[in-house]
Amino acid sequence: MTEDERRQHLRAPIELKVEYKKMNTFFADYTKNISKGGTFIKTDKPLPIGTEFVFRLVVPVQNDPFELRGCVMWINLEHHPTDPERSDPGMGIKFLYVDDKQRSDFEGHVEKLMTNELGEHLVKKLVKKN
Repeated sequence: MTEDERRQHLRAPIELKVEYKKMNTFFADYTKNISKGGTFIKTDKPLPIGTEFVFRLVVPVQNDPFELRGCVMWINLEHHPTDPERSDPGMGIKFLYVDDKQRSDFEGHVEKLMTNELGEHLVKKLVKKN
């Protein structure tokens, strides 16, 4: 599956702390990028494809972390030096929202993060906003 086939939304290169639990062990990893629909979590120990889990995403200027559900859609098990899209081991996560309000609130925060990282003009062009 190519990177374009994996993604439905523009991604911005943003590193955020992610906390989650696997078999009674807590992990703290970091995102490599994020979009409104999902994120890539850098980790040497990715969860199996299809795993649904709850994680906390620590967002700057947000007092409390976002608690979200996600599903592992794909994994990279090793570093691929010749493929920049697969340069880090980890897992591609699709966000699973509990309702439209959670989706809307979180997407608004993601858009602000993308604007801060990429600039307002570029984000408007990429997400086709006027």
